[in-house]
Amino acid sequence: MADGLTTWGRAHGSAAVAAAARRAPRGRLPTTPRQVLVRWRLLPWWAKVLVVFALSRVVSTALLLSFAARQGANAWTLASPDYASFASIWDGHWYYIISAVGYPSTVPVTADGHVGESAWAFMPVYPLLVRGLTELTGAGFAPTAVVVSVLAAAGTALLLDRLLRHVLPEGTALFGVVLFCVAPLSPLLQVAYAEPLFLLLLCASLLLLVERRYLAMLPVVAVLSFTRPGALALAFAVGLHVVHRWWVRRREPFPRREAVEASVTAVVTALLGVAWPVVAGLVTGVPNAYAETELAWRAPYVGYGPLVPFAPWIEGANWWLPGGAGVAVLVISVVALAVLLLSPAGRRLGVDLRLWSVAYALYLLAVFFPQSSTFRLLMPLFPLVGALALPRSRAYRIALVVACVVGQWVWLDLCWWVDGYDWTPP
Repeated sequence: MADGLTTWGRAHGSAAVAAAARRAPRGRLPTTPRQVLVRWRLLPWWAKVLVVFALSRVVSTALLLSFAARQGANAWTLASPDYASFASIWDGHWYYIISAVGYPSTVPVTADGHVGESAWAFMPVYPLLVRGLTELTGAGFAPTAVVVSVLAAAGTALLLDRLLRHVLPEGTALFGVVLFCVAPLSPLLQVAYAEPLFLLLLCASLLLLVERRYLAMLPVVAVLSFTRPGALALAFAVGLHVVHRWWVRRREPFPRREAVEASVTAVVTALLGVAWPVVAGLVTGVPNAYAETELAWRAPYVGYGPLVPFAPWIEGANWWLPGGAGVAVLVISVVALAVLLLSPAGRRLGVDLRLWSVAYALYLLAVFFPQSSTFRLLMPLFPLVGALALPRSRAYRIALVVACVVGQWVWLDLCWWVDGYDWTPP
């Protein structure tokens, strides 16, 4: 009876909305809150997502322009640069170099014999895509790169809505998209970085994984693996997915065909995850060219040394907060993530999105050195916005959005804006 009443209420509520829309004068913009609400409810899902995305870009653009207006002359721009120039600093300049001249045939070596920083740390899909579009349109690198990032971010928002709807109600999923669009690092969705394109490909991969369309993941993963590091984490997540499905096979059947397809996808994804380091080694003649190039970026902090899995975070914790305080913060952060994933809110995300979060977190802990770029490297954990979106309190949601926008300002001030000697790269 309760389900019947709910269905009746929804049907009659929809009918009331439709009737109100028919009574509204045609050709006029809604002028009252009720009219705005009616029009909003009648929008298709994709239009709602794009409205959210567009409004969030207005906020982030205003913040970026405010910082650009106060930006002094720096290594990349003159004082008070235009938007496209300001959005193409930092790693954006490396992507510009790759777009213009490609990759060097050798790795640079420092005066003391170590491999130095070079374009080999950056994967080719994003800069070469931008280069192709600049040749096709005649536009410059900076504006083209920004357009590519914005379009990829819009696509990510659309796919994220589809992904979250597999585990959350429609309204909650949409608020999860809101949080993704206004998150403290969301200005990165509209700058000359490869992250938006990577997030688009990752979201598509996760959606296919949730829908158990394993072989369809492979073309997407093939592009993803040459866009940003992370394919190895995805391979680990697919492997965990296979183990979980086998473990619960008596409760949820795991047909042999799906088991084979999922296993093949995990193995191929792992192989694609090491493809770019292999390419770098073959072209430069230095087998570990990619790893050594990545290590060059942490040398200013802890000097040169080999990559020992999981050791960088201990080193980094002790470098940032000596005396054990940094390790304590690291442990608390890991425990907090575990608590979130095991909490009722975390469990609402379903098994696959939590397995991805575990796989990617372990991947970061294994290979990356913690510094200001770590905030950016956490962006692939974006499905966790679904857990934060669950509370339906209006006050909570408004406060969270406001906090995210304030977080954008803080992040831009600490990491993006160049203020003299800047040791906090984004």
